[in-house]
Amino acid sequence: MDELLQDLFRGDTRALARVISRVENRSVDSLELLRTLFPHTGRAHIIGVTGSPGAGKSSLVDRLAAAYRRQEKPVGIVAVDPTSAFTGGAILGDRIRMQGGSLDPGLYIRSMATRGNLGGLAAATTDVVLVLDAAGKDPILIETVGVGQDEIEIVKLADISIVVLVPGMGDDIQTLKAGIMEIADIFVINKCDRPGVEKMERAISTMLSLAHRHDGWVPPIVKTIATKGSGVDELIVEIDRCSAFFQNDSLRSQKKKQAARQRLLSLLEERLLKAAVEHIFPNGELNRIVDEIAERKTDPYTVVEDIIRRSRW
Repeated sequence: MDELLQDLFRGDTRALARVISRVENRSVDSLELLRTLFPHTGRAHIIGVTGSPGAGKSSLVDRLAAAYRRQEKPVGIVAVDPTSAFTGGAILGDRIRMQGGSLDPGLYIRSMATRGNLGGLAAATTDVVLVLDAAGKDPILIETVGVGQDEIEIVKLADISIVVLVPGMGDDIQTLKAGIMEIADIFVINKCDRPGVEKMERAISTMLSLAHRHDGWVPPIVKTIATKGSGVDELIVEIDRCSAFFQNDSLRSQKKKQAARQRLLSLLEERLLKAAVEHIFPNGELNRIVDEIAERKTDPYTVVEDIIRRSRW
């Protein structure tokens, strides 16, 4: 493992891929890897890109990465794709639109499947971002699944959250709804060669005038055509302005604490649930109880209450 980490810190791409695979698959040494890497993190700027399916998130991330590479910054991309509820497989097709820098050694793209996790991210996304951070990638761009209005997990991980909208797809109504629209640090209206751009921009502006953020930041609205690269430079200017605004802001520090708290609770939930299942349901006992619930011989509420009563805590 020491040799693997040395290769990682030297910038070896294969070592980076191997470490991420171990972390994502929760291999035996994954926790030791993460513990070793943690002191080397906290330096990267993490930018989340979310929005509805078909909004052009992948194309926009590809153009953003190319712009950062022109500044000679080592870029990491995490593209999260949905997992089939029927087969358990994932196409991992987001990177098909990210072919511009596929041969660039300064750009690393990692596709991940949600593996049933909700909220737009995979369960191991935070750990993968940690590995990329330790490997010196900065900035790190995260493209979420695009599952809809409740896709807000990204705000707990990213320093800056970008919400991508498209005119003519009903998104002007979305701007008036709670949920994903409230997490944006920057709004991007993509595919601006379509009609309805002005209508959408007015709708977002109206929403922003009615709902003032407690941190004082007013999310800008950037218009882009990602397939042509139009508006990307303006978007980077707004990203830099947002980053500078929150550079020494106490609210941003509080957000980091909340993210640390959320990560701690998520890890506890994952580890405690696994340990509890192995302890409470030994030797296939879980399958027997599931069969009884399916056959209506018992109910899950009674089973859970019985487990709680028998537990020491």
